[in-house]
Amino acid sequence: MPSFREAILITGGAGFIGSHTVRRFVNNHPDKLIINLDKLTYAGNLENLRDIEGKENYLFIKGDIADTEVVEKIFREHPVTGVIHLAAESHVDRSITDPMAFIRTNVIGTVTLMNAARKAWGDNLSGKRFYQISTDEVYGSLGPEGRFTEETPYDPQSPYSASKASADHFVRAYGNTYGLPFVITNCSNNYGPYQFPEKLIPLTINNILHERPIPVYGQGENIRDWLYVEDHAQAIELVYFNGREGRTYNIGGDNEWKNIDLVKKLCDITDRLLGRPEGSSRRLITFVKDRAGHDLRYAIDASRIRRELGWQPRTSFDEGLTRTVRWYLDNTEWLEHVISGEYEKYYEKQYGRR
Repeated sequence: MPSFREAILITGGAGFIGSHTVRRFVNNHPDKLIINLDKLTYAGNLENLRDIEGKENYLFIKGDIADTEVVEKIFREHPVTGVIHLAAESHVDRSITDPMAFIRTNVIGTVTLMNAARKAWGDNLSGKRFYQISTDEVYGSLGPEGRFTEETPYDPQSPYSASKASADHFVRAYGNTYGLPFVITNCSNNYGPYQFPEKLIPLTINNILHERPIPVYGQGENIRDWLYVEDHAQAIELVYFNGREGRTYNIGGDNEWKNIDLVKKLCDITDRLLGRPEGSSRRLITFVKDRAGHDLRYAIDASRIRRELGWQPRTSFDEGLTRTVRWYLDNTEWLEHVISGEYEKYYEKQYGRR
């Protein structure tokens, strides 16, 4: 591997948003070493990054962000000047079942990373940055009016959002107490290729493909703001290089949809691409008992990042959904690997057992 003067550590880079971010940074910044640290849990899949795994400025390390020894070794052996922290347990249903896993990864893991950064950087903080990727769920639930701004008080309603809120507070506290240079972004729901099929959009597409029931919580009245994942990755790049230190930026698509309307739209798009009578898959929609603590509505006011950094979504919802459905239909082998657990063998094939 060639010598690099600067390295960016991206955690959770084998996951959904992480893989799009890693790919963007590797391709757009060949002068920087991009280190992907991922534990490769069920949601981390190296098959997501096959196209860049041979690039000279890309390095994958399997490890846990809560493991002090692993994290400190990365800072000792590489010239890490910035951290883009994406690694997280993120599925609300799983957080209700096992909240301790979310506390360990999302809270302890974040603090472990910041401690390692402080130890390595010392007082030499010029050009350094710790970038915490958070979620709109930390703000709680909205009624029919208004949107979340960067000044909205935190009001998390699930163990997942509580763990992310805690991590955000620790990042700000490290900035205030130790002078750690940081930025935070809170993003709305992402969709696109490579998303693990426990989430609404890929789950719906997969169930349509196999003509299985499509579960919808309650009556599907919950509202979410949706953003295409490539637009999020572009925002991350902008914030990392140009965001103001100590600043929070909300990232959203200005694109609110009720879950039931989104599922119906997915049915129609998937039917059309499969050559089925359009709308025929709507019969698969099955209403199930609502999730505990299910927030009614999220909506992001992204005017700050638009105003200060000139960012705005590039992908219309119709274009993004069609592109996403087509990707899953064209990559059924990837989908089957994920569902069956076969994707785990890719690491063994590429890197051997550890």
